[in-house]
Amino acid sequence: MNVTPAASSRPDRRAATLVMACLGVFVAYLPVTTVAVSLPAIQAALGASTAQLSWVQDAFVLPMAAFILTAGVVGDVHGRKKVFQAGLLFSAVGAAVALAAPSIEVLWAGQALAGLGAAALLPTTLALISHAVPDHRERGKFIGLWATSLLMALAVGPLIAGVVLEHAAWRWIYLLVIPVSLLAMAVAARLLPDSSAPHGRRLDWPGQITAAVAITALVYGVIEGGAGSFTDTRVLVALFIAVAGAVAFVMAERRSDSPMLDLALFRSPAFTATTLVAMITFLGLIGFFFLLSLYFGMVQQLDTLQAACRLLMVTAASIVVGGPVSRLMHRVPARTLITAGLLVVSGALLSMTTLDADTSFASLAWRLALLGIGMGGILTPMTATAVASVPHHLAGMAAAGNNAFRQIGGALGPAVLGALLTSRALNTFPAHLGDAGISGADRQQIVETAREGGLGAVAQMNLGAHTGQALGAMSDAFLDGLRLCLIVAAALTLLAALVSVVLLRPRRTSTATVTVAAHPVPAGTAADEMTRGGGGDPAAVRHRG
Repeated sequence: MNVTPAASSRPDRRAATLVMACLGVFVAYLPVTTVAVSLPAIQAALGASTAQLSWVQDAFVLPMAAFILTAGVVGDVHGRKKVFQAGLLFSAVGAAVALAAPSIEVLWAGQALAGLGAAALLPTTLALISHAVPDHRERGKFIGLWATSLLMALAVGPLIAGVVLEHAAWRWIYLLVIPVSLLAMAVAARLLPDSSAPHGRRLDWPGQITAAVAITALVYGVIEGGAGSFTDTRVLVALFIAVAGAVAFVMAERRSDSPMLDLALFRSPAFTATTLVAMITFLGLIGFFFLLSLYFGMVQQLDTLQAACRLLMVTAASIVVGGPVSRLMHRVPARTLITAGLLVVSGALLSMTTLDADTSFASLAWRLALLGIGMGGILTPMTATAVASVPHHLAGMAAAGNNAFRQIGGALGPAVLGALLTSRALNTFPAHLGDAGISGADRQQIVETAREGGLGAVAQMNLGAHTGQALGAMSDAFLDGLRLCLIVAAALTLLAALVSVVLLRPRRTSTATVTVAAHPVPAGTAADEMTRGGGGDPAAVRHRG
Protein backbone atom coordinates (compact mmCIF):
# COMPACT_ATOMS: atom_id res chain seq x y z
CA MET A 1 0.00 0.00 0.00
CA ASN A 2 1.22 3.50 -0.78
CA VAL A 3 -0.49 5.00 2.25
CA THR A 4 -1.20 3.22 5.48
CA PRO A 5 -4.68 3.42 6.98
CA ALA A 6 -3.33 5.37 9.92
CA ALA A 7 -1.80 7.99 7.71
CA SER A 8 -4.78 8.22 5.41
CA SER A 9 -7.15 8.74 8.32
CA ARG A 10 -5.48 11.93 9.59
CA PRO A 11 -8.02 14.79 9.56
CA ASP A 12 -5.99 16.95 7.15
CA ARG A 13 -5.54 14.03 4.73
CA ARG A 14 -9.19 13.07 4.94
CA ALA A 15 -10.30 16.66 4.32
CA ALA A 16 -8.04 16.93 1.27
CA THR A 17 -9.32 13.59 -0.02
CA LEU A 18 -12.95 14.61 0.42
CA VAL A 19 -12.46 17.98 -1.30
CA MET A 20 -10.61 16.40 -4.22
CA ALA A 21 -13.16 13.58 -4.56
CA CYS A 22 -16.07 16.02 -4.55
CA LEU A 23 -14.32 18.29 -7.05
CA GLY A 24 -13.51 15.30 -9.26
CA VAL A 25 -17.08 14.03 -9.44
CA PHE A 26 -18.26 17.61 -10.03
CA VAL A 27 -15.95 17.90 -13.06
CA ALA A 28 -17.04 14.45 -14.28
CA TYR A 29 -20.76 15.21 -14.27
CA LEU A 30 -20.79 18.90 -15.19
CA PRO A 31 -20.98 18.22 -18.97
CA VAL A 32 -24.15 16.11 -18.58
CA THR A 33 -26.70 18.88 -18.03
CA THR A 34 -24.53 21.73 -19.35
CA VAL A 35 -24.64 20.14 -22.78
CA ALA A 36 -28.22 18.84 -22.44
CA VAL A 37 -29.78 22.32 -22.20
CA SER A 38 -27.50 23.63 -24.95
CA LEU A 39 -28.62 21.07 -27.54
CA PRO A 40 -31.05 23.42 -29.35
CA ALA A 41 -28.29 26.02 -29.69
CA ILE A 42 -25.82 23.36 -30.89
CA GLN A 43 -28.36 22.05 -33.38
CA ALA A 44 -29.01 25.51 -34.80
CA ALA A 45 -25.30 26.39 -35.02
CA LEU A 46 -24.05 23.13 -36.52
CA GLY A 47 -27.16 22.05 -38.44
CA ALA A 48 -27.31 18.71 -36.62
CA SER A 49 -30.13 16.20 -36.92
CA THR A 50 -31.87 14.65 -33.90
CA ALA A 51 -29.78 11.47 -34.33
CA GLN A 52 -26.57 13.52 -34.42
CA LEU A 53 -27.67 15.34 -31.26
CA SER A 54 -28.17 11.96 -29.58
CA TRP A 55 -24.54 11.18 -30.34
CA VAL A 56 -23.45 14.43 -28.67
CA GLN A 57 -24.75 13.00 -25.40
CA ASP A 58 -23.74 9.42 -26.08
CA ALA A 59 -20.22 10.32 -27.22
CA PHE A 60 -19.70 11.35 -23.59
CA VAL A 61 -21.58 8.56 -21.83
CA LEU A 62 -20.32 5.65 -23.96
CA PRO A 63 -16.62 5.91 -23.01
CA MET A 64 -17.68 6.43 -19.40
CA ALA A 65 -19.68 3.21 -19.44
CA ALA A 66 -17.12 1.21 -21.41
CA PHE A 67 -13.99 2.14 -19.44
CA ILE A 68 -15.15 2.76 -15.87
CA LEU A 69 -14.33 -0.79 -14.74
CA THR A 70 -10.90 -0.69 -16.38
CA ALA A 71 -10.15 2.65 -14.74
CA GLY A 72 -10.85 1.11 -11.35
CA VAL A 73 -8.43 -1.75 -12.02
CA VAL A 74 -5.72 0.63 -13.28
CA GLY A 75 -6.12 2.66 -10.09
CA ASP A 76 -5.83 -0.45 -7.93
CA VAL A 77 -2.65 -1.55 -9.72
CA HIS A 78 -0.84 1.70 -10.52
CA GLY A 79 -2.24 4.16 -7.95
CA ARG A 80 -5.56 5.95 -7.71
CA LYS A 81 -4.00 9.39 -7.49
CA LYS A 82 -2.43 8.92 -10.93
CA VAL A 83 -5.73 7.81 -12.46
CA PHE A 84 -7.53 10.70 -10.73
CA GLN A 85 -5.12 13.21 -12.26
CA ALA A 86 -5.36 11.50 -15.66
CA GLY A 87 -9.14 11.83 -15.46
CA LEU A 88 -8.87 15.55 -14.81
CA LEU A 89 -6.45 15.91 -17.72
CA PHE A 90 -8.76 14.06 -20.13
CA SER A 91 -11.67 16.23 -18.94
CA ALA A 92 -9.70 19.42 -19.62
CA VAL A 93 -8.48 18.28 -23.05
CA GLY A 94 -11.95 17.10 -24.03
CA ALA A 95 -13.44 20.45 -23.04
CA ALA A 96 -10.75 22.27 -25.06
CA VAL A 97 -11.48 20.18 -28.17
CA ALA A 98 -15.23 20.74 -27.83
CA LEU A 99 -14.73 24.46 -27.25
CA ALA A 100 -12.87 24.76 -30.57
CA ALA A 101 -15.08 22.29 -32.50
CA PRO A 102 -15.91 23.53 -36.02
CA SER A 103 -18.27 20.60 -36.73
CA ILE A 104 -20.50 18.08 -35.00
CA GLU A 105 -17.91 15.33 -35.55
CA VAL A 106 -15.18 17.25 -33.71
CA LEU A 107 -17.66 17.98 -30.93
CA TRP A 108 -18.22 14.22 -30.62
CA ALA A 109 -14.46 13.75 -30.25
CA GLY A 110 -14.27 16.33 -27.47
CA GLN A 111 -17.22 14.74 -25.68
CA ALA A 112 -15.58 11.31 -25.97
CA LEU A 113 -12.35 12.56 -24.38
CA ALA A 114 -14.33 14.14 -21.55
CA GLY A 115 -16.19 10.83 -21.14
CA LEU A 116 -12.87 9.03 -20.72
CA GLY A 117 -11.99 11.55 -18.03
CA ALA A 118 -15.28 10.88 -16.24
CA ALA A 119 -14.65 7.13 -16.47
CA ALA A 120 -11.35 7.63 -14.64
CA LEU A 121 -12.76 10.02 -12.03
CA LEU A 122 -15.86 8.16 -10.86
CA PRO A 123 -14.31 4.92 -9.50
CA THR A 124 -11.14 6.56 -8.20
CA THR A 125 -12.95 9.25 -6.22
CA LEU A 126 -15.00 6.61 -4.40
CA ALA A 127 -11.95 4.39 -3.85
CA LEU A 128 -9.93 7.31 -2.43
CA ILE A 129 -12.73 8.08 0.03
CA SER A 130 -13.02 4.43 1.04
CA HIS A 131 -9.29 4.23 1.71
CA ALA A 132 -9.24 7.47 3.71
CA VAL A 133 -12.29 6.61 5.86
CA PRO A 134 -12.17 2.96 7.02
CA ASP A 135 -15.18 3.21 9.36
CA HIS A 136 -18.31 2.38 7.35
CA ARG A 137 -20.69 4.67 9.25
CA GLU A 138 -18.43 7.70 8.94
CA ARG A 139 -17.69 6.76 5.34
CA GLY A 140 -21.42 6.94 4.60
CA LYS A 141 -21.38 10.65 5.43
CA PHE A 142 -18.45 11.20 3.07
CA ILE A 143 -20.19 9.29 0.28
CA GLY A 144 -23.29 11.38 0.94
CA LEU A 145 -21.24 14.54 0.32
CA TRP A 146 -19.79 12.90 -2.80
CA ALA A 147 -23.31 12.22 -4.09
CA THR A 148 -24.31 15.81 -3.27
CA SER A 149 -21.41 17.09 -5.37
CA LEU A 150 -22.62 14.93 -8.25
CA LEU A 151 -26.10 16.43 -7.94
CA MET A 152 -24.64 19.93 -7.63
CA ALA A 153 -22.90 19.47 -10.98
CA LEU A 154 -26.22 18.47 -12.51
CA ALA A 155 -27.86 21.50 -10.88
CA VAL A 156 -25.43 24.26 -11.81
CA GLY A 157 -24.67 22.93 -15.31
CA PRO A 158 -27.86 24.34 -16.85
CA LEU A 159 -27.38 27.68 -15.08
CA ILE A 160 -23.81 27.98 -16.39
CA ALA A 161 -25.00 27.15 -19.90
CA GLY A 162 -27.86 29.62 -19.60
CA VAL A 163 -25.66 32.50 -18.55
CA VAL A 164 -23.06 31.70 -21.22
CA LEU A 165 -25.60 31.45 -24.03
CA GLU A 166 -27.12 34.78 -23.02
CA HIS A 167 -23.82 36.49 -23.85
CA ALA A 168 -21.74 34.20 -26.07
CA ALA A 169 -21.75 31.23 -28.46
CA TRP A 170 -22.63 27.71 -27.26
CA ARG A 171 -19.02 26.50 -27.35
CA TRP A 172 -18.06 28.62 -24.32
CA ILE A 173 -20.09 26.35 -22.05
CA TYR A 174 -16.96 24.16 -21.99
CA LEU A 175 -14.61 26.86 -20.73
CA LEU A 176 -15.10 26.43 -16.96
CA VAL A 177 -14.02 22.77 -16.92
CA ILE A 178 -10.54 23.61 -18.22
CA PRO A 179 -9.21 25.85 -15.39
CA VAL A 180 -11.06 23.88 -12.70
CA SER A 181 -9.53 20.59 -13.89
CA LEU A 182 -6.02 22.02 -14.18
CA LEU A 183 -6.25 23.68 -10.76
CA ALA A 184 -7.50 20.44 -9.20
CA MET A 185 -4.59 18.56 -10.78
CA ALA A 186 -2.11 21.00 -9.23
CA VAL A 187 -3.72 20.83 -5.78
CA ALA A 188 -4.01 17.03 -5.91
CA ALA A 189 -0.31 16.73 -6.74
CA ARG A 190 0.55 18.37 -3.42
CA LEU A 191 -2.23 17.39 -1.02
CA LEU A 192 -3.97 14.22 -2.19
CA PRO A 193 -2.66 11.00 -0.60
CA ASP A 194 -2.21 8.07 -2.95
CA SER A 195 -3.33 4.49 -2.47
CA SER A 196 -3.36 1.25 -4.44
CA ALA A 197 -4.31 -2.38 -4.04
CA PRO A 198 -2.37 -4.41 -6.59
CA HIS A 199 -2.93 -7.81 -4.93
CA GLY A 200 -4.35 -10.19 -7.50
CA ARG A 201 -5.44 -7.44 -9.92
CA ARG A 202 -4.35 -6.95 -13.52
CA LEU A 203 -5.90 -5.52 -16.64
CA ASP A 204 -8.47 -7.72 -18.34
CA TRP A 205 -7.98 -6.80 -22.01
CA PRO A 206 -10.35 -9.41 -23.49
CA GLY A 207 -13.11 -8.23 -21.16
CA GLN A 208 -12.39 -4.57 -21.88
CA ILE A 209 -12.37 -4.97 -25.66
CA THR A 210 -15.50 -7.11 -25.86
CA ALA A 211 -17.41 -4.82 -23.47
CA ALA A 212 -16.51 -1.70 -25.47
CA VAL A 213 -17.50 -3.37 -28.76
CA ALA A 214 -20.84 -4.61 -27.38
CA ILE A 215 -21.85 -1.28 -25.79
CA THR A 216 -20.82 0.88 -28.76
CA ALA A 217 -22.48 -1.37 -31.34
CA LEU A 218 -25.71 -1.54 -29.31
CA VAL A 219 -26.05 2.23 -28.92
CA TYR A 220 -25.06 2.85 -32.55
CA GLY A 221 -27.66 0.38 -33.75
CA VAL A 222 -30.43 1.91 -31.63
CA ILE A 223 -29.63 5.50 -32.69
CA GLU A 224 -29.29 4.75 -36.39
CA GLY A 225 -32.28 2.42 -36.36
CA GLY A 226 -34.43 5.09 -34.78
CA ALA A 227 -33.25 7.74 -37.23
CA GLY A 228 -33.77 5.47 -40.25
CA SER A 229 -35.00 1.90 -40.12
CA PHE A 230 -34.19 -1.10 -37.96
CA THR A 231 -34.18 -3.21 -41.10
CA ASP A 232 -31.21 -1.34 -42.61
CA THR A 233 -28.23 -3.61 -43.18
CA ARG A 234 -25.82 -1.51 -41.12
CA VAL A 235 -28.27 -1.41 -38.20
CA LEU A 236 -28.77 -5.17 -38.27
CA VAL A 237 -25.01 -5.69 -38.47
CA ALA A 238 -24.48 -3.36 -35.50
CA LEU A 239 -27.07 -5.16 -33.38
CA PHE A 240 -25.58 -8.53 -34.32
CA ILE A 241 -22.11 -7.29 -33.30
CA ALA A 242 -23.61 -6.07 -30.01
CA VAL A 243 -25.04 -9.50 -29.24
CA ALA A 244 -21.83 -11.26 -30.30
CA GLY A 245 -19.77 -8.83 -28.22
CA ALA A 246 -21.93 -9.43 -25.15
CA VAL A 247 -21.59 -13.20 -25.52
CA ALA A 248 -17.82 -12.86 -26.01
CA PHE A 249 -17.64 -10.65 -22.89
CA VAL A 250 -19.41 -13.26 -20.77
CA MET A 251 -17.11 -15.99 -22.06
CA ALA A 252 -14.00 -13.86 -21.47
CA GLU A 253 -15.02 -13.04 -17.91
CA ARG A 254 -15.82 -16.67 -17.09
CA ARG A 255 -12.35 -17.76 -18.23
CA SER A 256 -10.33 -14.87 -16.82
CA ASP A 257 -8.19 -15.34 -13.69
CA SER A 258 -8.64 -11.61 -12.97
CA PRO A 259 -11.99 -10.61 -14.50
CA MET A 260 -12.94 -6.98 -14.95
CA LEU A 261 -16.44 -7.90 -13.75
CA ASP A 262 -16.74 -11.16 -11.82
CA LEU A 263 -20.00 -12.73 -13.02
CA ALA A 264 -20.35 -14.40 -9.63
CA LEU A 265 -21.55 -11.02 -8.37
CA PHE A 266 -24.88 -11.66 -10.05
CA ARG A 267 -25.50 -14.65 -7.77
CA SER A 268 -26.34 -12.06 -5.14
CA PRO A 269 -30.01 -11.06 -5.61
CA ALA A 270 -29.38 -7.66 -4.02
CA PHE A 271 -26.49 -6.85 -6.36
CA THR A 272 -28.50 -8.01 -9.38
CA ALA A 273 -31.43 -5.89 -8.24
CA THR A 274 -29.43 -2.68 -7.75
CA THR A 275 -27.63 -3.18 -11.06
CA LEU A 276 -30.89 -3.63 -12.97
CA VAL A 277 -32.48 -0.73 -11.11
CA ALA A 278 -29.51 1.51 -11.92
CA MET A 279 -29.54 0.64 -15.62
CA ILE A 280 -33.31 0.82 -16.12
CA THR A 281 -33.72 4.00 -14.08
CA PHE A 282 -30.95 5.92 -15.81
CA LEU A 283 -32.14 4.77 -19.24
CA GLY A 284 -35.46 6.45 -18.54
CA LEU A 285 -34.17 9.51 -16.68
CA ILE A 286 -31.21 10.51 -18.88
CA GLY A 287 -33.35 9.94 -21.95
CA PHE A 288 -36.06 12.10 -20.40
CA PHE A 289 -33.64 14.98 -19.71
CA PHE A 290 -32.49 14.81 -23.33
CA LEU A 291 -36.07 15.11 -24.59
CA LEU A 292 -37.05 17.71 -22.01
CA SER A 293 -34.29 20.05 -23.19
CA LEU A 294 -35.61 19.70 -26.76
CA TYR A 295 -39.16 20.36 -25.52
CA PHE A 296 -38.09 23.61 -23.90
CA GLY A 297 -36.25 24.76 -27.01
CA MET A 298 -38.38 23.45 -29.90
CA VAL A 299 -41.88 23.58 -28.44
CA GLN A 300 -41.88 26.27 -25.76
CA GLN A 301 -39.23 28.39 -27.54
CA LEU A 302 -37.44 29.11 -24.25
CA ASP A 303 -33.90 30.39 -24.09
CA THR A 304 -31.26 28.31 -22.33
CA LEU A 305 -31.41 30.24 -19.04
CA GLN A 306 -35.18 29.80 -18.82
CA ALA A 307 -34.79 26.08 -19.53
CA ALA A 308 -32.04 25.89 -16.89
CA CYS A 309 -34.29 27.36 -14.20
CA ARG A 310 -36.84 24.65 -14.89
CA LEU A 311 -34.29 21.81 -14.82
CA LEU A 312 -32.92 23.23 -11.57
CA MET A 313 -36.16 22.18 -9.90
CA VAL A 314 -35.19 18.52 -10.38
CA THR A 315 -31.65 18.66 -9.06
CA ALA A 316 -32.45 21.09 -6.24
CA ALA A 317 -35.15 18.77 -4.94
CA SER A 318 -32.74 15.81 -5.22
CA ILE A 319 -30.12 17.63 -3.14
CA VAL A 320 -32.63 18.60 -0.46
CA VAL A 321 -33.89 15.02 -0.15
CA GLY A 322 -30.47 13.37 -0.41
CA GLY A 323 -29.28 14.38 3.08
CA PRO A 324 -32.23 12.95 5.02
CA VAL A 325 -32.18 9.78 2.90
CA SER A 326 -28.49 9.23 3.75
CA ARG A 327 -29.36 9.37 7.45
CA LEU A 328 -32.39 7.10 7.02
CA MET A 329 -30.31 4.32 5.45
CA HIS A 330 -29.33 3.05 8.91
CA ARG A 331 -32.98 2.90 10.04
CA VAL A 332 -35.06 2.07 6.96
CA PRO A 333 -34.37 -0.93 4.66
CA ALA A 334 -32.82 0.02 1.33
CA ARG A 335 -35.62 -1.90 -0.41
CA THR A 336 -38.18 0.55 1.02
CA LEU A 337 -36.19 3.67 0.13
CA ILE A 338 -35.38 2.58 -3.42
CA THR A 339 -38.89 1.32 -4.20
CA ALA A 340 -40.54 4.45 -2.80
CA GLY A 341 -38.21 6.68 -4.80
CA LEU A 342 -38.94 4.77 -8.01
CA LEU A 343 -42.70 4.99 -7.49
CA VAL A 344 -42.44 8.75 -6.98
CA VAL A 345 -40.36 9.10 -10.16
CA SER A 346 -42.87 7.06 -12.14
CA GLY A 347 -45.75 9.18 -10.87
CA ALA A 348 -43.90 12.37 -11.78
CA LEU A 349 -43.24 11.14 -15.32
CA LEU A 350 -46.87 10.15 -15.83
CA SER A 351 -48.03 13.54 -14.55
CA MET A 352 -46.09 15.18 -17.39
CA THR A 353 -48.03 13.41 -20.15
CA THR A 354 -50.45 16.37 -20.08
CA LEU A 355 -47.73 18.86 -21.10
CA ASP A 356 -48.42 21.06 -24.10
CA ALA A 357 -46.84 24.10 -25.74
CA ASP A 358 -48.52 26.49 -23.29
CA THR A 359 -47.76 24.68 -20.00
CA SER A 360 -46.71 27.31 -17.46
CA PHE A 361 -43.64 27.23 -15.22
CA ALA A 362 -45.90 27.00 -12.15
CA SER A 363 -47.73 23.99 -13.59
CA LEU A 364 -44.47 22.26 -14.53
CA ALA A 365 -42.47 23.14 -11.39
CA TRP A 366 -44.23 20.80 -8.94
CA ARG A 367 -43.90 17.87 -11.35
CA LEU A 368 -40.18 18.45 -11.82
CA ALA A 369 -39.72 18.85 -8.05
CA LEU A 370 -41.57 15.56 -7.52
CA LEU A 371 -39.22 13.91 -10.02
CA GLY A 372 -36.23 15.28 -8.09
CA ILE A 373 -37.59 14.01 -4.77
CA GLY A 374 -37.85 10.52 -6.22
CA MET A 375 -34.33 10.67 -7.65
CA GLY A 376 -32.94 11.88 -4.33
CA GLY A 377 -34.33 8.79 -2.63
CA ILE A 378 -32.67 6.35 -5.04
CA LEU A 379 -29.03 7.26 -5.69
CA THR A 380 -27.27 6.80 -2.33
CA PRO A 381 -29.09 3.64 -1.08
CA MET A 382 -28.72 2.05 -4.51
CA THR A 383 -24.93 2.48 -4.50
CA ALA A 384 -24.55 1.46 -0.86
CA THR A 385 -26.66 -1.66 -1.33
CA ALA A 386 -24.63 -2.78 -4.34
CA VAL A 387 -21.44 -2.68 -2.24
CA ALA A 388 -22.93 -4.22 0.89
CA SER A 389 -24.72 -7.09 -0.87
CA VAL A 390 -21.59 -9.04 -1.89
CA PRO A 391 -18.61 -10.52 -0.04
CA HIS A 392 -15.98 -8.07 1.14
CA HIS A 393 -13.36 -8.96 -1.43
CA LEU A 394 -15.76 -8.15 -4.28
CA ALA A 395 -17.14 -4.87 -2.88
CA GLY A 396 -14.91 -2.57 -4.94
CA MET A 397 -15.80 -4.39 -8.14
CA ALA A 398 -19.48 -4.26 -7.16
CA ALA A 399 -19.39 -0.47 -6.83
CA ALA A 400 -17.64 -0.09 -10.18
CA GLY A 401 -20.02 -2.56 -11.84
CA ASN A 402 -23.05 -0.70 -10.54
CA ASN A 403 -21.62 2.56 -11.91
CA ALA A 404 -20.87 0.93 -15.27
CA PHE A 405 -24.38 -0.43 -15.77
CA ARG A 406 -25.82 2.91 -14.67
CA GLN A 407 -23.82 4.61 -17.43
CA ILE A 408 -24.89 1.98 -19.98
CA GLY A 409 -28.48 2.86 -19.14
CA GLY A 410 -27.59 6.54 -19.45
CA ALA A 411 -26.05 5.92 -22.88
CA LEU A 412 -29.09 4.00 -24.09
CA GLY A 413 -31.55 6.59 -22.72
CA PRO A 414 -31.17 9.33 -25.38
CA ALA A 415 -30.80 6.65 -28.06
CA VAL A 416 -33.91 4.63 -27.16
CA LEU A 417 -36.22 7.50 -26.26
CA GLY A 418 -34.85 9.70 -29.05
CA ALA A 419 -35.65 6.92 -31.53
CA LEU A 420 -39.16 6.50 -30.11
CA LEU A 421 -39.84 10.22 -30.22
CA THR A 422 -38.56 10.59 -33.79
CA SER A 423 -40.55 7.62 -35.05
CA ARG A 424 -43.80 8.69 -33.38
CA ALA A 425 -43.45 12.37 -34.30
CA LEU A 426 -42.68 11.69 -37.97
CA ASN A 427 -45.64 9.32 -38.20
CA THR A 428 -48.09 11.94 -36.92
CA PHE A 429 -46.48 15.02 -38.50
CA PRO A 430 -48.26 14.79 -41.89
CA ALA A 431 -51.67 14.60 -40.20
CA HIS A 432 -50.91 17.64 -38.04
CA LEU A 433 -49.79 19.57 -41.12
CA GLY A 434 -53.07 18.66 -42.81
CA ASP A 435 -55.04 19.81 -39.76
CA ALA A 436 -53.13 23.10 -39.91
CA GLY A 437 -54.23 23.64 -43.51
CA ILE A 438 -50.96 22.71 -45.24
CA SER A 439 -51.33 20.15 -48.02
CA GLY A 440 -49.99 19.10 -51.39
CA ALA A 441 -46.41 19.86 -52.39
CA ASP A 442 -45.79 22.12 -49.40
CA ARG A 443 -46.68 19.38 -46.93
CA GLN A 444 -44.56 16.85 -48.81
CA GLN A 445 -41.54 19.20 -48.77
CA ILE A 446 -41.88 19.88 -45.04
CA VAL A 447 -42.25 16.18 -44.21
CA GLU A 448 -39.21 15.24 -46.31
CA THR A 449 -37.15 17.93 -44.61
CA ALA A 450 -38.17 16.59 -41.20
CA ARG A 451 -37.35 13.01 -42.20
CA GLU A 452 -33.90 13.96 -43.47
CA GLY A 453 -32.85 16.53 -40.87
CA GLY A 454 -35.16 15.97 -37.92
CA LEU A 455 -38.05 18.09 -36.67
CA GLY A 456 -35.67 20.90 -35.76
CA ALA A 457 -34.82 21.37 -39.44
CA VAL A 458 -38.39 22.55 -40.07
CA ALA A 459 -37.74 25.67 -38.01
CA GLN A 460 -34.92 26.61 -40.40
CA MET A 461 -37.16 26.47 -43.50
CA ASN A 462 -38.45 29.58 -45.25
CA LEU A 463 -42.17 28.77 -45.43
CA GLY A 464 -43.58 32.25 -45.85
CA ALA A 465 -47.24 32.44 -44.86
CA HIS A 466 -47.20 28.80 -43.74
CA THR A 467 -44.48 29.31 -41.11
CA GLY A 468 -46.80 29.61 -38.13
CA GLN A 469 -48.93 26.62 -39.12
CA ALA A 470 -45.87 24.44 -39.83
CA LEU A 471 -44.25 25.27 -36.49
CA GLY A 472 -47.51 24.57 -34.68
CA ALA A 473 -47.83 21.21 -36.42
CA MET A 474 -44.20 20.42 -35.57
CA SER A 475 -44.88 21.17 -31.90
CA ASP A 476 -47.95 18.93 -31.90
CA ALA A 477 -46.01 16.07 -33.52
CA PHE A 478 -43.16 16.50 -31.02
CA LEU A 479 -45.64 16.38 -28.13
CA ASP A 480 -47.08 13.14 -29.51
CA GLY A 481 -43.61 11.62 -29.38
CA LEU A 482 -42.84 13.12 -25.97
CA ARG A 483 -45.98 11.67 -24.41
CA LEU A 484 -45.14 8.21 -25.73
CA CYS A 485 -41.61 8.51 -24.31
CA LEU A 486 -42.93 9.64 -20.92
CA ILE A 487 -45.20 6.60 -20.75
CA VAL A 488 -42.30 4.32 -21.71
CA ALA A 489 -39.97 5.98 -19.15
CA ALA A 490 -42.62 5.63 -16.44
CA ALA A 491 -43.14 1.97 -17.35
CA LEU A 492 -39.40 1.35 -17.14
CA THR A 493 -39.31 2.97 -13.71
CA LEU A 494 -42.21 0.81 -12.53
CA LEU A 495 -40.33 -2.23 -13.83
CA ALA A 496 -37.31 -1.14 -11.77
CA ALA A 497 -39.57 -0.79 -8.72
CA LEU A 498 -40.86 -4.33 -9.27
CA VAL A 499 -37.27 -5.62 -9.50
CA SER A 500 -36.50 -3.85 -6.22
CA VAL A 501 -39.51 -5.37 -4.45
CA VAL A 502 -38.83 -8.91 -5.68
CA LEU A 503 -35.03 -9.12 -5.36
CA LEU A 504 -34.33 -6.88 -2.37
CA ARG A 505 -36.32 -8.96 0.07
CA PRO A 506 -34.50 -9.49 3.39
CA ARG A 507 -32.95 -12.96 3.59
CA ARG A 508 -31.80 -14.94 6.61
CA THR A 509 -29.08 -16.70 4.65
CA SER A 510 -27.57 -16.27 1.23
CA THR A 511 -26.27 -19.35 -0.52
CA ALA A 512 -25.08 -17.09 -3.33
CA THR A 513 -22.90 -15.13 -1.00
CA VAL A 514 -21.28 -18.28 0.36
CA THR A 515 -20.63 -19.52 -3.17
CA VAL A 516 -19.17 -16.21 -4.34
CA ALA A 517 -16.89 -15.87 -1.35
CA ALA A 518 -14.66 -18.69 -2.45
CA HIS A 519 -11.43 -16.89 -1.64
CA PRO A 520 -10.58 -14.87 1.46
CA VAL A 521 -9.82 -11.19 1.09
CA PRO A 522 -6.24 -10.25 1.90
CA ALA A 523 -5.95 -7.55 4.54
CA GLY A 524 -5.22 -4.12 3.14
CA THR A 525 -6.58 -4.66 -0.36
CA ALA A 526 -8.92 -2.18 -2.03
CA ALA A 527 -11.94 -4.32 -1.27
CA ASP A 528 -10.89 -4.68 2.34
CA GLU A 529 -10.60 -0.90 2.61
CA MET A 530 -13.98 -0.34 1.02
CA THR A 531 -15.80 -2.78 3.24
CA ARG A 532 -13.95 -2.67 6.53
CA GLY A 533 -16.68 -2.37 9.13
CA GLY A 534 -19.19 -4.47 7.22
CA GLY A 535 -20.13 -2.29 4.28
CA GLY A 536 -21.96 0.94 3.87
CA ASP A 537 -25.59 0.09 4.53
CA PRO A 538 -26.75 -1.96 7.50
CA ALA A 539 -30.17 -2.32 5.93
CA ALA A 540 -28.53 -3.86 2.90
CA VAL A 541 -26.20 -6.01 5.00
CA ARG A 542 -29.21 -7.96 6.22
CA HIS A 543 -29.63 -9.25 2.68
CA ARG A 544 -26.34 -11.07 3.03
CA GLY A 545 -27.40 -12.91 6.16
